[in-house]
Amino acid sequence: MKKRNIYIPVLIALMAGGSGCTNKWVDTKPNGAPSSAFFWQSDNDLRKATAALYIEMKSEQTWGRDLFWVQDASDDVIIGRVKADGENIKNFIPSGREGYLTEGWNRLYGTISKANQTIQGIQSAVNVSDAVKKQSLGEAYFMRGFAHFWIAYMWGHKNQGVPFDGPENAEYGKRIPPQLASVTDNYAQIISDLQKAADLLPLFESYGDADKGRAHKAAAWAYMVKVYAYWAQFDKTKWQQVPALCDKIRDEGHRALITGKASAKDNYQAVFSVANNWSSEYIWSVTSSVQGGSEFPGVVLENKGWLKYNGWGYFQPTEELYEEYEANDPRREVTILKFGDKFTYIGQDRLYTSTNSLSGFQMNKYMEPYSHGSNGDMSSNTFASSDPDYPTTTLNLPLIRYAEILLFKAEALIQQGRAGEAAAPLNEIRARVGLAPVATPTMDDLKHERRVELACEWTDRFHDLKRWGDYAKINAPLHGRIHANREDPASPYTIKEVWPARNFNPDKHMAWPISPDEIARTNGAYKQTPGW
Repeated sequence: MKKRNIYIPVLIALMAGGSGCTNKWVDTKPNGAPSSAFFWQSDNDLRKATAALYIEMKSEQTWGRDLFWVQDASDDVIIGRVKADGENIKNFIPSGREGYLTEGWNRLYGTISKANQTIQGIQSAVNVSDAVKKQSLGEAYFMRGFAHFWIAYMWGHKNQGVPFDGPENAEYGKRIPPQLASVTDNYAQIISDLQKAADLLPLFESYGDADKGRAHKAAAWAYMVKVYAYWAQFDKTKWQQVPALCDKIRDEGHRALITGKASAKDNYQAVFSVANNWSSEYIWSVTSSVQGGSEFPGVVLENKGWLKYNGWGYFQPTEELYEEYEANDPRREVTILKFGDKFTYIGQDRLYTSTNSLSGFQMNKYMEPYSHGSNGDMSSNTFASSDPDYPTTTLNLPLIRYAEILLFKAEALIQQGRAGEAAAPLNEIRARVGLAPVATPTMDDLKHERRVELACEWTDRFHDLKRWGDYAKINAPLHGRIHANREDPASPYTIKEVWPARNFNPDKHMAWPISPDEIARTNGAYKQTPGW
C-alpha cells in the first residue's frame, strides 16, 4: 500500500459528475492537479461522496472472498481446492505478503481514507441541507469505524495496535498514520466513531428503496456490540455495555427474528432468501444484485456448478461442524448439503453429489438464488449473474443480523454471572427452530448455539475460538465424508481426515502478520505483529 494513494485526498471519484464549466470566459476553477475546492457545494455532492464509501463492500478482495480466508482458519470449513496462499493462511504459516491479506488491508484502509475525506469535506460544505449533512456525516463515521474494526481485530494485538489517523488530529495529513499502542486503543476509537454514527444516522425503516444498504442507526449499535464483545477479551468490564445496546437494537431499532413461517425449518430458511433481504432480521449486509454485490454465493458453489454455472468450489464444511448440530435441529440441513440431500437447482429437483468437495459437504445457506429458473437452463434464471468471473446473485450477504445480537446479549449476561437472564435471548434463538429451551445456559451452551446459528457466515468462528481460548479446537485435525462413488448420492462413505492437525500458537498467532513490504515502506515506523 502506498500511503500517498491511501491518505492524501484524491477526489477524482468523488468529483465525478460535479459542478460543470460555465460559459463565462473567466473560469476561476483551478486547473491541473485534482482539487476538492468546487466539490462540497450541494446535497448531491454529499450523496456522491457517501456513495463512494460503499464501493469496497462489493469487491472480491473484501466481502466477495478474500477476507474469508482468515475465517477459513477455523474448524468449520476447509479450503476445498488447491490454493497455496489460502493453505498458508489456514496452516498459520503466511508470509504476510499473500494477496488475500495485503489486498484486504489496502481496500479497508482505502475505505477509511474515503471516510476521512468525507468527514473533512462536510465540515466546509455549503448549500447543503441539515438533514443530508447529518446523515452523510453519520455514514462516514460508520464506514470509518466499520472498516477500522475489520483491520483492528485481524491485525491488532493487545501489545500493538494498527495504524489510524483522522482529520480530528492536528497532525493529520502531515505524517503517516501512527500505529496505536494496543488494539484496545483502536477499539476505543471505533466505538467513538460508531457512537457518533448512531447519533447522526436515521433508522433503517426511514429509508426508501434507493437508500436501503446505506448505514443506519441500528447497524451502528450492532457493531458497537461486536466491538465491545471483542474488546472484552482483554477487559471483561466491556460486557457491561452489551445488554442495553442489544435491547436498544430491538426496541428502538425495531429488529427481530423472522418467525411465523409454516415450519421451524422455514423460519430459518427464510433468513437466507432474496425476498427477506430487508427483513426485520437484517442489520448489515453486502447489498447484492446480478450486476454487483458479493460473489460469495458463487465462490462456495460446487466447482463448475454441475456444468451449468461457474461455481468456484471453495470453503467446504467439515464433519466436525455437521456433528455439532442436534439431530432434530433444522438449521443443519439449511446450512449444509450432504450427499443425498434434496435441493432445487435452476428449477429442477436433484440430490446432492460432488466430484469437487474434499469434505463431502457444501454450504447450503446461499443456494436460494440458484433455485430459480426452469429445466436446468441458467439463462432463464434472473437471480444470478451470467458473468463467470463475477458470480454475484440477488441475495444480500449478511454480515451481522439480529440473531447474533441475541447471542451477544446472552454471552454478555453469562460472562457477568447472570446466566438465568441469558436464558431468554438464547432460547429465543432455539424456539425459532423448534428446539427445547435451556434453563440456565453455560458458556458451553452459548458456544454451541453461536456455532450452529451462525455457521458458514461472516461472523468469524475462528476469532470466536481465539477470544474464548479454545485453541485445542483450532489445532484438531478436520474430517470429511469420502464417498465410494462421488456421482452416486447413495454411495457409502468413510470418515477420513481431510485437513491435518495444525499448530496454532497463541503467543504468535493471535493476530495476522502485516506485510513486510508495508513495514519497509514506512522505514520501520510500523512494527511487525508481535510474534511474527
